Amino acid sequence: MSVKFYPRFSRCLDSVKIPRIFSLGHAALFRYPSIMWIAVIYLWVINGLTLLAFGWDKLRAGKRKRRIPERKLLWLAALGGGPGALVGRWIFRHKTRKKLFSYYLFGILGAQAVLIYSLSTQKFADVF
Repeated sequence: MSVKFYPRFSRCLDSVKIPRIFSLGHAALFRYPSIMWIAVIYLWVINGLTLLAFGWDKLRAGKRKRRIPERKLLWLAALGGGPGALVGRWIFRHKTRKKLFSYYLFGILGAQAVLIYSLSTQKFADVF
C-alpha cells in the first residue's frame, strides 16, 4: 500500500494574492518604466537605512557612546525614509519623548503624503 503525500498548504498558496509589483519573475516587471523601478529600489534602500540608523542610535544610546545627531535622522526621513523612521521609532521605542523631533518628523511625513497624493492625482500628472 503506497501512501501519497499531499501538502495541505498547496491549495492555500493559490489563494494568496501577491501584488504584481512584487512578483519579480512575472511579466508585470516589464510593464513599468525603468525609472519607476529605480524609485522603488531607492525607497526600499533609504527606508532600510533609516530603520538601521534608528536601531544603531538606540544601541549607542544604551551604551552611552557617541550617537547619530537628530539632524541626520531627520534628513534620512526627509530623503524618503519617513516610513522607516516611523517603524524605527515604534520597534526601538526611540526618540518618542522628544516633542520637537516628533513635530519635525510628522511634518516631514505630512509633506511626503501631500507630495505622493499630488503625484498620484490625474490633474497633477497631466501637467507633467
